[in-house]
Amino acid sequence: MDSPAPTTVPASVPAAGPVGPGLYTEIGKKARDLLYKDYHTDQKFTLTTTAANGAAITVAGTKKNEVVFSEIQSQLKGKKYTVDVKATSDSKVITTVTINELYTPGLKGIISVPTPYQKSSTGKVELQYLHPHAGINASVGLNANPLVNFSGVFGTKAVALGVDAAFDTASGDFTKYNAGLSHTNQDLTASLNLNNKGDTLAASYYHQVHGTTAVGAEIAHTFSSNENTLTIGSQHELDPLTTVKARFNNFGIASALLQHAWRPKSLITFSTEIDTKAIEKSPKFGLALSLKP
Repeated sequence: MDSPAPTTVPASVPAAGPVGPGLYTEIGKKARDLLYKDYHTDQKFTLTTTAANGAAITVAGTKKNEVVFSEIQSQLKGKKYTVDVKATSDSKVITTVTINELYTPGLKGIISVPTPYQKSSTGKVELQYLHPHAGINASVGLNANPLVNFSGVFGTKAVALGVDAAFDTASGDFTKYNAGLSHTNQDLTASLNLNNKGDTLAASYYHQVHGTTAVGAEIAHTFSSNENTLTIGSQHELDPLTTVKARFNNFGIASALLQHAWRPKSLITFSTEIDTKAIEKSPKFGLALSLKP
């Protein structure tokens, strides 16, 4: 499974708020990051610079199967707001405005509007609320028959129970409904997720063995096909600037990556994937370069 995100904290992670269970996406996140994050077989390039007015400008390109996808994004941050404008190679422009501490601490408002605006657009309004014992996320599409998403997590940093659902008002059907349970202590995180409308049950485990090494595993059972998927992996920091990762699944797919920060916030990542049940096939290679002068 490819995963293009860098090891730096992704933009989708909520801003720091009250210590609590976090949002639904936090359930099982440590194991997912260890097992899937940064593994890819594409060629990626990202360059971020800062303009005179303080706006961050990011240019990114990805080559996948001889097809090149590109985008340019500008981001302007204020004390309580962030404005993102992203233009992609398929002629889409999306403007996203995020307001932190909206009326009350822990509440964040997000509005995303595509240009040109159409009734069938993917624009949406979203609210996120972080509380010491809850994490709520709700969004509604900006069209005549919107998709409504809701997720909620309740508990503490140590033990949390969450649900995640989406309702399509056009068809009158739920397009997803998931549930998750997590347990976290200082160096161990375990989670149980029921996904794909109850068709897949997945259990994951993450353990920080010591300061530079972590191991993880995920086993998933699909009821409709009676198929099991087991993935195990590990991560080790060779030094403060260099990280190696490896993973293997029960289908015989072995992957490895080497990531090096050759200057602050600038990363280069080499990754490879081999099908051990078909050695005659050529291995796949990926390269990602992220530059932040």
